[in-house]
Amino acid sequence: MADFVFESGIKTRNPGPGPQRTERPDERFDVLGIPVSVTTLDDATARIERWADDNRGRMICIRDVHGVMRAQDDPELMALHQSADMVTPDGMPLVLLGKLKGLKIERTCGPDLMEQVCARSPASGLKHYFYGGQEGIALALAEHMEHRFPGLRIAGHECPPFRPLTQEEDDAVVDRINASGADIVWVGLSTPKQEMWMRDHRARLGATLIGVGAAFDFHTGRVERAPEWMQRHTLEWLHRLLCEPRRLWRRYLLMAPKFVILSAMQMLSLQAGRGGSPR
Repeated sequence: MADFVFESGIKTRNPGPGPQRTERPDERFDVLGIPVSVTTLDDATARIERWADDNRGRMICIRDVHGVMRAQDDPELMALHQSADMVTPDGMPLVLLGKLKGLKIERTCGPDLMEQVCARSPASGLKHYFYGGQEGIALALAEHMEHRFPGLRIAGHECPPFRPLTQEEDDAVVDRINASGADIVWVGLSTPKQEMWMRDHRARLGATLIGVGAAFDFHTGRVERAPEWMQRHTLEWLHRLLCEPRRLWRRYLLMAPKFVILSAMQMLSLQAGRGGSPR
């Protein structure tokens, strides 16, 4: 059964009707058809904060190798990424591909982005809504973040049932989120369900939707994240594989090598098309 709580209110940061500033689109580079944003954790955070002023629905995908490979066999998922407002590089392989192109890019993963945006929110005034996870996880996440960052404004939280919602139920979700005045909706439904949900609701919600997958479980302690030294040395994948081998072996032992091969072929093809130029 779904649980939900929301704080009724309106966005006091919204400047209201009138001309809105048009922001220049971010720079992107192609990774097997996925337009990955050239960004850093600080850049992504600043952009999200600016977006809160215009009450416009937006969608951010946090993309790793697994998501890129899923999209290769799913035209709907591929098209979704191409319409996203930002696609941040989660997996280090995506970051390394960007650096090989000479781009200023850093890993911008879901747990880190959530932590930084929430840490700055008592000052920025952003309001947050947590949508996803098993029953009770969204509440636990809201309490955890409020404890870590005093003054953080939680607009609401809910864990939807593990089944398709009826139209009436879905309309009620939209009404609750809009009534809460949330600036950001953190969506933890796993890939590709969360991406599909964001695509289908972006136009109906006046908030930035960010699909963060396992971040709900990491921040509540339900799943242990890799030690910092493993994260720094591009070994977080190994930690996850060792913790959940039965669920993740195919992702890391089959999909990852295939990604390397396809990415290498893409780079060679691009270089050939440029007459052998390294760029």
